[in-house]
Amino acid sequence: MYLLRFDMREPDDGPAAIGDLYKAAVEMAEWGESNGCVTAMISEHHCSPDNYIPSPIALASAMAARTQNLPLNIAALLLNFYDPIKLAEDMAVLDIISGGRTSYVMGLGYRAEEYDMFGVPMKERGAIIEDKITALLNALSGDEFEYQGRKVTVRPRPISEKISIAYGGHSKAAARRAGKFGMDFFANGGDESLLPVYEQACTDAGFPVGNAAIPPLNAPQCVFVAEDLDQAWEQIGPYMLHDIRMYREWEGEDRTAVTSFATTIEEVREQNGPYRIFTPEQALEIIRAGAPLMMHPLVGGCPPELGWASLKLVAEKVLPAL
Repeated sequence: MYLLRFDMREPDDGPAAIGDLYKAAVEMAEWGESNGCVTAMISEHHCSPDNYIPSPIALASAMAARTQNLPLNIAALLLNFYDPIKLAEDMAVLDIISGGRTSYVMGLGYRAEEYDMFGVPMKERGAIIEDKITALLNALSGDEFEYQGRKVTVRPRPISEKISIAYGGHSKAAARRAGKFGMDFFANGGDESLLPVYEQACTDAGFPVGNAAIPPLNAPQCVFVAEDLDQAWEQIGPYMLHDIRMYREWEGEDRTAVTSFATTIEEVREQNGPYRIFTPEQALEIIRAGAPLMMHPLVGGCPPELGWASLKLVAEKVLPAL
């Protein structure tokens, strides 16, 4: 019925303490499991001035320990900033803790600051990630192999026969890379022209065509539900606007599924784009049309009590009507 997305932004001037936000994220995942949530998704960025989460596997482990069946998705995991062998070990352990419920969308990353911090040449990022994808997939198999002249064996093995790993992006290069490695392709932007590129790359590499998801631009990506929309925009709008400003600062002229060019709360509301606040009736229409609500209850450091109010309204007024 809905997804829960967490990126754990916590601006210095925000009203919520970072510890309270992390506690709320885990509690929301636990609550969501029994109240219509279909997946909890955790994102990743580094050296962000508003404390965007850099360690999604750690938070996913906490959520896995507090839930029994809720699927967990780390998207996107920025592979170029990891040692692929150590990452495979961490993924194997999380697979065991979660009972095989954790999936991933690998991403290339686009911020020069992150590449500088980890000492990875940004101009070589495509070749580097392909080398790391190969190493990661070999490592997760549990079989012994050689990597950079070293013998590698990852133990314990994952309990999943094959951990679900997709590739994300919004370019033709990303679509080709997903197909080259036989991964599903989950775009964070772009358009339907990426689909045949992905399908051809799968065929060329000898893999069956996997799943591909390309969200339309302006589709709701950050959703709250409220009965009084004017009051909700006054309360939640500033946190959405912070999120918008940060992504615009990072992305420049690029455009992804969360891109908004709004500069005021009024513009965000009028845009009717990725950032939305729905009434329960409107939220019900979205679900009945076949799309889950993309709930982002702590967006931009939003105080947990506002996020909880939105979630509980979904449970009380939307889900029973389905």
